Amino acid sequence: MTQTTTTSTTAPAPFAEPTKAVTGGWIALFATAWLGIWMAQLTPVQLLLPVQIEQQLNATNWVDNVVAFGIISGIAGLCALIAFPLTGALSDRTTSRFGRRKPWIAAGALLFAVALTLLGVQSTIVGIGVFWSLALTGFCVLTAALTATISDQVPVNQRGFVSGWISAPQAIGTILGLALVVALALSQFVGYVVIATLLVVLVLPFLMRTADAVLPSSARSKLTLRAFIDGFWISPRQYPDFGWTLLSRILVNFGNAFGTALLLQFLQYGLRVSDAENTLIFLTLVYMVFVILASLLLGRLSDRLGRRKVFVFVASAVQGVAALLLAFVPELSVAFVAAGLLGLGYGCFLSVDQALATQVLPDPHTRGKDLGIMNIATAVPQAFAPLLGALVVAAIAGFQGLFILAAAAALLGALAVLPIRSVK
Repeated sequence: MTQTTTTSTTAPAPFAEPTKAVTGGWIALFATAWLGIWMAQLTPVQLLLPVQIEQQLNATNWVDNVVAFGIISGIAGLCALIAFPLTGALSDRTTSRFGRRKPWIAAGALLFAVALTLLGVQSTIVGIGVFWSLALTGFCVLTAALTATISDQVPVNQRGFVSGWISAPQAIGTILGLALVVALALSQFVGYVVIATLLVVLVLPFLMRTADAVLPSSARSKLTLRAFIDGFWISPRQYPDFGWTLLSRILVNFGNAFGTALLLQFLQYGLRVSDAENTLIFLTLVYMVFVILASLLLGRLSDRLGRRKVFVFVASAVQGVAALLLAFVPELSVAFVAAGLLGLGYGCFLSVDQALATQVLPDPHTRGKDLGIMNIATAVPQAFAPLLGALVVAAIAGFQGLFILAAAAALLGALAVLPIRSVK
């Protein structure tokens, strides 16, 4: 790491509110880093990990495979509960000469890449669970620190657009990762190694070419176990806007995860599509195109209008409508319409809600920790949705019930932003 060549001016003082716009070069490196991150996280979730689990479990019932995947994903999600806020709290207090966030970005990327590589050689369910949990911990460390750079360096009137460059690479990374593994017919181990290598290669330029403010030792507050535990609780009475934003994010992400986690099984066993795998790819492409367009265009529009709540409300409601379509009109043509609506809503939500979250943080001294708590609201629903979704479908209400649950969560998430007062 070095600070001799940067794509932006010197970073603002550690606790100052940034006012100077970040450059196009900074945004490009930020987006490139996220492209590597999403490829490394979503390619295993979408393809490598479920196939690896199915090979080891050798179950004949798809529900058993999904439940096993859900248990492993849920255990990894528990790691996220600690890793996100702990990394944020530690990076808030880091006095490295490289800055507060960079050491944690580097450490997270390294742990993520090494764990993925070792995951590729596991031949037991326990081994898969252990190394996926380590990989997700690395992901949490890396993304907690990288997300905090938005509050550290990006002025409010750029945050919607810059946050769009988190979600747009998510869409692109999903397709690129799947295309690499499938088109090149990569083996399990080689697939993991390729995405681990790309992760490091794409994160490294951000580390080497951007500035990060150095925190003087005299300004560092002490972190104790009691202070860390207490930091998990941010009083909704004292900071109601933070509480409503957190609740909305939890609900909307559960809604999105319920709506997407079992799409392959919905095509196979709900719609009984003959070529479910290829159909899923086309549905994913439709979804991703709308995610990219919505996150970039609507994120920038939100910046220009100076408004967040209306975008988050409509984006969440649109996702609820998409889920209701899947629930009550279970046809393939409608599924493509729902995929477009879901992508439109979630893409807008990802960029604008991230900007909204940075504007309701209680204390500039604890930005990293507080955004880490916000990140939990994204990671945990995604981790637990496969298991909960499989249980709903198999034991309670079928696919229709699952999509109704997804719609209810998204619509309640839309309502949760209305009481926010400090942000328009």
